[in-house]
Amino acid sequence: MARLASNGELIGRVRAGEVELAYRLWPGKGPAIVAIHGLTASHVNFIGIAERLAGRRPLLAFDLRGRGQSDKPAGGYGMRQHARDIAAAMHTLGLGRSVVLGHSMGAYIGTALAVEFPELVAGLVMLDGGYLLDPPADFDPDLLLDTLLKPQVERLRTTYPSRAGYLDFWRGLPAFPAADWGPWVEAYLEYDLGGEPPELRARAAEPAVREDFRSMAQKQEAKQRLGAISCPVMVIRAEDGVAPGQPPIIPDQVMAEIRERIPSVEEHLIPGTTHYTIALADPGASAVAALVDKFAARCLDSTVISH
Repeated sequence: MARLASNGELIGRVRAGEVELAYRLWPGKGPAIVAIHGLTASHVNFIGIAERLAGRRPLLAFDLRGRGQSDKPAGGYGMRQHARDIAAAMHTLGLGRSVVLGHSMGAYIGTALAVEFPELVAGLVMLDGGYLLDPPADFDPDLLLDTLLKPQVERLRTTYPSRAGYLDFWRGLPAFPAADWGPWVEAYLEYDLGGEPPELRARAAEPAVREDFRSMAQKQEAKQRLGAISCPVMVIRAEDGVAPGQPPIIPDQVMAEIRERIPSVEEHLIPGTTHYTIALADPGASAVAALVDKFAARCLDSTVISH
């Protein structure tokens, strides 16, 4: 079942195997860009990129299982499971070969989708994610998650009295500098909340987040997937990490390792962006939209013309 929003966006739910996923389709011309969000995010992560693509290409973004308004089973997560969900949803919606845009964890899922369902992926955009440095021998993924993303994880088990209070919580973090705060950020954060005041909670389920982070940390699997991708790949990196001045999610060393496994990879670094603002503020959203549009033209439009 789907409904049409006042701005022409199609909002609905789609069967994907044993679960239903919520999704949004921002309108445009030609085949849709299929967007996959990150670890604790939702489809609204792509609102800025979708609006900057408006009039050029449609963008279809899902809430992954365990997030947003999608089903939240007790278990059964991981990169391969999400890839199977996305593939099933694409089949249900009648989508053919598409350019897949994965942000953060979504890039890991995108690589799994490209390897296991190559007939669905005409090109893959890894947006500030998809590969990590080798973890230390005593690596504990749960401890690393709680260290790297402490506020983001703690919010999953916190209740908030009002939406304004939740926005104030985020304003107190360095993730969204005042200069980057705008309607895209607010739409993303407001959708993040479920329930009713004064018992508002983040929609992402903590057990899903933890299980998926453990799956992301399987470095050998990530290496194998990158080496097995047969479609064109573009990597777009933010200059900084989760906040200005922090080390980037994909530093030069990681980019070099990606290049070793995908020698033909196309690379772009967007100055003045973080892991969040590369999608939810400008200049990030505009730059990413322009790059994705041109990439899709090479991956899809030439194929359409030749047939």
